[in-house]
Amino acid sequence: MKIRYMATKQERAELHKTIWKIANDLRGSVDGWEFKAYVLGSIFYRFISENICEYIHDIMKEAGQPNFDYAAISDKEAEKIRKKMVEEKGYFILPSQLFQNVAKNSENDENLNEHLSAIFRSIEASAKGTPSEDDLRGLFSDFAVDSALLGSTVIKRNQLLAKVLKTVAGMNLGSKYNDTDNDTIGDTYEYLMQMYASNAGKSGGEFFTPQQVSELLARLASWHNQNIQKVYDPACGSGSLLLKFSKTVGKTNPNLKYYGQEVNPTTYNLCRINMFLHNVNFDNFDIALEDTLLKPQHKEDAPFDAIVSNPPYSLKWVGKDNAILINDERYAPAGVLAPKGAADLAFAMHMLWHLSEQGTAAIVEFPGVLYRTGAEQKIRQYLVRNNRVDTIIQLPANLFFGDVTISTCIIVLKKSAKTDSSVLFINASKLYGKGGNKNVLLPEHQEKIMELYTNRKDEQYLAKLVKNDEILANGCNLSVSTYVEQEDTREEIIIEEVNTKIEALETEYYELSEQIRDIINELGGK
Repeated sequence: MKIRYMATKQERAELHKTIWKIANDLRGSVDGWEFKAYVLGSIFYRFISENICEYIHDIMKEAGQPNFDYAAISDKEAEKIRKKMVEEKGYFILPSQLFQNVAKNSENDENLNEHLSAIFRSIEASAKGTPSEDDLRGLFSDFAVDSALLGSTVIKRNQLLAKVLKTVAGMNLGSKYNDTDNDTIGDTYEYLMQMYASNAGKSGGEFFTPQQVSELLARLASWHNQNIQKVYDPACGSGSLLLKFSKTVGKTNPNLKYYGQEVNPTTYNLCRINMFLHNVNFDNFDIALEDTLLKPQHKEDAPFDAIVSNPPYSLKWVGKDNAILINDERYAPAGVLAPKGAADLAFAMHMLWHLSEQGTAAIVEFPGVLYRTGAEQKIRQYLVRNNRVDTIIQLPANLFFGDVTISTCIIVLKKSAKTDSSVLFINASKLYGKGGNKNVLLPEHQEKIMELYTNRKDEQYLAKLVKNDEILANGCNLSVSTYVEQEDTREEIIIEEVNTKIEALETEYYELSEQIRDIINELGGK
């Protein structure tokens, strides 16, 4: 029987406090954005070490050895189960290489950097030639143990590395890592990424979608879709959007498959690590490193039941300069390619092609794609004429990290699952609370948006259901403000009251003038 571990609010607060201390006190000369590789990498190293120990312990317990301690046996004895572990866990770690054993002796290890490097190579090599090889390859590539940023000498670098390992070892991350109810490790990882993103400027905003936005996208894509087997994000970043499904759909469907593609090597690694830390087994996820628009890696895995994504805004791409792209089955139906200076709707067309007939795609976009003319207008016309656009949601400004202070929107696409030939427009621009210097979608705001989404009917100042024909007649403008009436928050002006105030001011003016003249005359008389 599994022991359920869920961190209390106080435990999480203490954990976050410890994380903040690591990020600020230990990093030394390393920039926070760069230092994340060492903190996140150490947490991952600890997780896979303790995870495999727990997995082996449970096997031995069932075999009648409840006190078996994998961390205490010899490497030679451990080799007997290497094959079994790689087949079932996707990787193998020798007892001497386990995080807990390395961290325990790290302060006295003069060759810590070399040992860590060898261990990371060994862990990745354990999967070579197996189905998990791609999932393990390069996971520790950002953990540069010989970087001069860690210190000017090997001694100083090892001292800092040891300090990080010891501090991570002291974190209260719960137990029972193989329990799907234990999300403490995953929560820790996401907190760290959010913290780094909020202090990393534009680079942070590009790889991390705020949790409340991720939650909303997952709810939109999974609503009224009870048979989700595969979820996909073609611009997956650190995987935060995909993993919202692990806490909802994944609870009832442990075989849920996660697919993602990412062009940035660093965030590609973060995503795969994030999958492991959320206890998604290697055979349940497939994250690819490649340019989604030009070299899609999951066409054979399509269609997908749910798609969630926050692709880069106004990304430059080759577009019409590549003559064969217009014949690509993803883009060809619209008869035109997204402009070279803004690939936003190229991502949308890519996702629509990968979507199942009854599936839903929820995509964060820059609002310009809703009203810009030219090629984007023609793509919108294709989408609306074919009844692919389900809902447009205007989000509040300043939700994202970095310098993304602009407003964003969500486009919800469907294929055959729509019950009408209309588009629902939702104005959620005023539905937010404050979280430091950012706006946040609080639970009540998410609930209101979902209420409007599921009711699919007009509500003054908030929602409007508009026929496709009306939209097409309006130049296929999909801007929410075009259809949802804006509430006039200006104070009503009553002419009579204004005149009364003016008369009172005039009277006061004449009285003050008289008083001033009297004072001047009195002074002059002296």
